[in-house]
Amino acid sequence: MTINKEAFAREWIDSWNSHDLERILAHYSDDFEITSPMIAVVTRADTGTLKGKEQVRKYWEAALEKFPDLHFELHEVAESVGSVALYYTSVLDKEAIEVMFFNQEGKVCKVIAHYA
Repeated sequence: MTINKEAFAREWIDSWNSHDLERILAHYSDDFEITSPMIAVVTRADTGTLKGKEQVRKYWEAALEKFPDLHFELHEVAESVGSVALYYTSVLDKEAIEVMFFNQEGKVCKVIAHYA
C-alpha cells in the first residue's frame, strides 16, 4: 500500500481543524492503537495507550470539548516503510510529532505521539 504522504498530512490536519470527529476517525482502522501523553492530560487516566476506535472516540470527544479552539499547524511530513511522521503545532502551542503506521487497507493502525 502506497500512501501519498503530503495528501494524507493535509487531509489529517484539515480534519482535526474541522473538529468533525467522524472525519477524523475515518483515517483509522477499527482496532488501531494510540500511545500519547495527552491521554492522561485529557482523561486523567493512568494510561498512555488506548486500543480500539471506540475507546479512542471517547478520548477524542473529551479532547475536542476540552480544547474547543483546537487548531493544528503542519510543519513537516516524513515517511518510512508503511508509516509517516507528522511534525506540527498542537494544542497549548505544543510541538508534536506523530508517527502513524498503516495497514494494508491504507488506514492508520498504530500511532505514537511525542510532544515537546
